[in-house]
Amino acid sequence: MTTAFEIKPDKLIKAVAIDLKDNVKIPKPDWSDTVKTGSNKERAPDDPNWWWMRTASILRKIYIGGPVGASKLRVEYGSAKNRGRRPEQFRKAGGKVIRTILQQLDEAGFTEKDTNKFRGRKLTPKGCSYLDKIASKLEKTDNV
Repeated sequence: MTTAFEIKPDKLIKAVAIDLKDNVKIPKPDWSDTVKTGSNKERAPDDPNWWWMRTASILRKIYIGGPVGASKLRVEYGSAKNRGRRPEQFRKAGGKVIRTILQQLDEAGFTEKDTNKFRGRKLTPKGCSYLDKIASKLEKTDNV
């Protein structure tokens, strides 16, 4: 059986985002249309489906990286801030978006809090099988 490790990330994230939006019904908050994703950004995302893309990306990062907390995900999604003539500086991504997505994934049963040493989120067996099923579907469509 094909796992999420064997599929290209961009294809997997797009497929998971579509499935999260249509089948799993993860809701997009009302405030997500006007919010920036971090202090390093000038505007809100242009893509109307950015919430599900970010959710799928976070789900994949938890699958690949083991127990991951919100602070590490903020660093992962951060980028350089344009400060005009001054040198750019790294800024973390906004935490509200990431925390809300992690809470939605917990409610859906895909992740759970890890009570061990790391105290982050880890994937449940339901979350692992969900990503692996989508990966195997993608593998079958690519081979046909």
